[in-house]
This record gives sequence, structure tokens and C-alpha cells, in this order.
Amino acid sequence: MAGPLSFDPHHSQRILTEDALATLRLIRSRKVGPATFHRLLAEHGSAQAALAALPEMARAAGIADYAPCPISVAEAEMAAGQRAGARLLTWDDPAYPARLREIAEAPPVLWVRGDISVLERLPVAVIGARNASSLGLRMARGMASGLSQTGAVVIAGLARGIDTIAHEAALANGTIAVMAGGIDMIYPSENAALAESICETGLLITEQPPGTEPVARHFPARNRIISGLSRAVVVIEAAMRSGSLITARCALDQGREVMAVPGHPMDARASGCNALIRDGAILVRNSADVLNALQSNGAPEGIQAELALPPPARPAPSPRAGSGLARALQPAAVARRLAELGHAAVHGMPTPQQRQPCQGGPANLEGRILSRLGPSPTEENILIRDLGVPAAVLAPAILALELSGRVQRLSGGRLALISD
Repeated sequence: MAGPLSFDPHHSQRILTEDALATLRLIRSRKVGPATFHRLLAEHGSAQAALAALPEMARAAGIADYAPCPISVAEAEMAAGQRAGARLLTWDDPAYPARLREIAEAPPVLWVRGDISVLERLPVAVIGARNASSLGLRMARGMASGLSQTGAVVIAGLARGIDTIAHEAALANGTIAVMAGGIDMIYPSENAALAESICETGLLITEQPPGTEPVARHFPARNRIISGLSRAVVVIEAAMRSGSLITARCALDQGREVMAVPGHPMDARASGCNALIRDGAILVRNSADVLNALQSNGAPEGIQAELALPPPARPAPSPRAGSGLARALQPAAVARRLAELGHAAVHGMPTPQQRQPCQGGPANLEGRILSRLGPSPTEENILIRDLGVPAAVLAPAILALELSGRVQRLSGGRLALISD
């Protein structure tokens, strides 16, 4: 075909592969997590430039032998992903999930396997207890089936209990499973057949390299992806201290809707859901309640376009679903409750004596940062306020402490000391 410009697909693919390889190398480099990755990218403009700058930054932080992730390691990961039948999505890829890209610590890379088109549908997470009751499992099946039949895509974590039932109920129309380990490491193993079925109509997603066995620290990171992909998170049976409440906290931090199914007050498996509802989460009984709440809040035209639903006849009378004031207060109210349950740090206001001007240079600033951090996470904006220094001054010092292995950055813009 004649045209004014020539196009070499092999050259384009080579550039794409080089950019993806640089992105993969940067996020797999030692001491670089999602937050540090995005900060380096903002400072240096590209992954390749950030890789080139890393050794000098590490030397300035007192690490003499620092080297970024080798090209061979990144190439081996890409080959392993291809052998598993998976596709690599970098955060700047047009196919990367748009909602997930919006969150503060979006995964720089994702491995996906299955039908990527399901990402274009209205995403609703359905999550809950692993040791769910028979009533909870029936509720999850009805909720997921109803959402799927109306055109939504159900998202869960491929865990036992509520997650498994939600995936199974939505399987025919496609469901998304967010995994804690590698794309080829199905956990729990009894869900291997389910994972294969999901790939036929839906999608498996993970940020971990192929071959990675899931460990405890991977699950909270997985939870932020579940909520980040979703328009709303529906919790069915969750104890007071559970992974489902961590996902609810992530959802609130990301500006997502949080909804919960009520349970018997004497059932410990429902105590977390009941507490969320008491403090402002939307009470839902079925998929119709979920969709009505989404249509009543935000942009109903967009919801109707994604689902081809008729508009609600009139606003829902319940203040939880329809009141603008109640919806505006929901994130703060539920976040406070989650903090009480131990899913967030609660900090008091600093005294005037704690507000000190920046002085003494970078070394002294790093010492002051370390003196205000502990093993329990501290929000970075609170650290900025306590130290009385601009964010632009604090950022390089924090990055130096991260590279030296003394501080780790956690989800939600929080920092904590690394134990020796």
C-alpha cells in the first residue's frame, strides 16, 4: 500500500521491546519499588535515563557496589512470560488498565494472560472470607452472577472461599483474577483448573515475575491492584482483621466505592462488614443494589454506557446510596474505622516544638527523617509537616535512604524503617 510515510514494523517492535526491557530492568532493580520507580521516572524522564543515573545515586547514598538489574535477567523474565503464554504490559502501554494507571503506586509492569478486552467493561470487585459460611458463598454466587449478567466484569483474588465462588459464577462472561505470585504459579493449587478456564473468557493479572511463589508480603500488594482495577469493591463476610479490609482501605485511598453485605451480629465472619456499614460503607444485598448505587453516585451516563442499563426511575431514598453528604463523608468515616481496626497508622498533630526548619544539610536531614520513623508506617505528608521542609527537599533524602536499605516505601504514601 502506497503512502506518504514508510513504516517498518520490525523497527517499531524493536523500539517497543527496548523500552519495555528498560522499564522491566528498572522495577526489578534492587531497592526500587513502584513508588521509587515513578519518582525516578519523573526526575529523569525515561526508564533508560533512570537506569543510567541509579549507580551514581546509590554511591551518593553510600552504596559503592550498586548495579541495576542486568539485561540478561530482564530478558530471561520476558522469555519465561512468553513461555507461559502471557503478555507484558508496561504502565505506559495503551492496553494498560486506565483505572489502575491512576493510582499513586501503579504497578510499573503487569503480566496478563487471557482476553484483555474484559478490561473495557465496568469492573466490580467481589471479595470476602476464605472460610466463608454457606450463606456467604450463596450470596457471593448470586452477587457475581448478577453483576456478570448485566455486563460488569467481576474482579477477585483467586483465593479460597468467596473469591473462588465469585470467579466461578462470572466465568461464562469473563472474570479477572489478580494473583499474588507469578503468572504461572497458581495459588491455591486447587484453583489451577479454574485459572485455565478464566484465561478462556477473562484475564489473569499479576505484577510479579513468572516463577514467583507467593509469600505473605505479596498479598497486600495484590490487594491494591484488585481495588485499583475496580470501580467499586463489594465485601462479603470479612472479619475485623482480614485481607478484605486491607483491600477496602486501598479502595478508599484510591477513591473507589466501598460496599458491604451485612451479616449476623453474632457471626465473627461478618463483623468487619457490619463495622464498615456502620461507619459509612454502602449496604448492598444483591447486584441490583450495587448497580443502583453506582448510577446514583458519580456519572450515571458512563455506567449506563458500559452496561447498557436504563437510568434509575428515581434516586434511591437511602442516605447511604443517594445522599451526596453521606457519600462525601464515606471515605473519611470508613478510613477512621479501618484505622481503629489496625489497618492504618493513626497520628496526632505535631506540637510547635516538633516543627523544625530544615537545617544541617542532607546528612542531618536524613538523620531527622530516621528519628521520626519506626517499624510502624508513617504517612509521608505527616513527615513533611513534622519536619517543616518542602516535599522537593525531602524527596532526594528519602530516596537515598531507600537505596541504602534503611527505609522502605509502602502503599498509600507511607514510610517505615527496615529492621536490621
